[in-house]
Amino acid sequence: MLPTDFVPTLLTLPALAGLPPRLRDLMQTQAQPLRLAAGKTLFDVGAPCAAFVMLDRGSLRITKPAPSGREILLYRVRPGETCILTVACLVSDSAYSARGTAETEISGVAIPRALFTQLLDEWPAFREFVFAFFADRITELMQLIEEVAFRTLNERVASALLAHCEPVIITHQRLADEVGSVREVVSRILKEFEAQGLLRLERGCIHILDRERLMRAAWPHEPSRTR
Repeated sequence: MLPTDFVPTLLTLPALAGLPPRLRDLMQTQAQPLRLAAGKTLFDVGAPCAAFVMLDRGSLRITKPAPSGREILLYRVRPGETCILTVACLVSDSAYSARGTAETEISGVAIPRALFTQLLDEWPAFREFVFAFFADRITELMQLIEEVAFRTLNERVASALLAHCEPVIITHQRLADEVGSVREVVSRILKEFEAQGLLRLERGCIHILDRERLMRAAWPHEPSRTR
C-alpha cells in the first residue's frame, strides 16, 4: 500500500488528478512507491515487464546494449513522460528489449499490469497520457536512426554536446554511450574540438567556448540551424 504522505504527490500528476474514489482506492492499495539511486538499473534486456512506472522526480535513461558492451541512448524518461518500451511490453506481454537506468536518483510510482490495464480502460486522462508520447518518441527514434545512418560521428558528438546544459557535466564514456560509439574514439574527437578552440576539457566536465562554430560542426549542411 502506498504511504499516506505519498498520495498527495501522486495525485498531482495530471494523468491521475481527479481519479474517482474507486480507482483512487485501487491506486492506494495496489501501486507501489518507487525510489532508485542514480546508476541503478530499473530493468534490463530480457527481463519481464510487470509494472508501469510514473516518475515524479529524476531521469531514466533507456539504452540498447550490444554484446560488445557498447550501448546507444534511445531516449530519456522524465516526470510527466511515458516509457513507450514499457507500454509496448505491457500491452504485448513481452520482455524488455532495452535497459532502463536511473540517470539521477528517481522516485515515482509503479502501477502493476492489471491496474495499468484497468486505468487504460476506465480513465480517459490516463489513456491519453500513456499514448500521447508515442508519436513524439517514434519521431525521436526515427531521427536517431537517421543520425546513425547518415551523420558522421563528429557531427553526432557535437550535437550531443549542444543538447546538454552548460557546462556539460559528462564523462567521455557516457558521451560515447549517447552517440553509440566507444570512449577512445569520442575522446579523440573531443580533443580535436579542443584543439580547434570549440571547447575546453576538464575531468568530468566540458566547457563550450564557441557555440556557433560547434553548431556548424554539428550541422555543416544545414546553415539555418546556426543562425
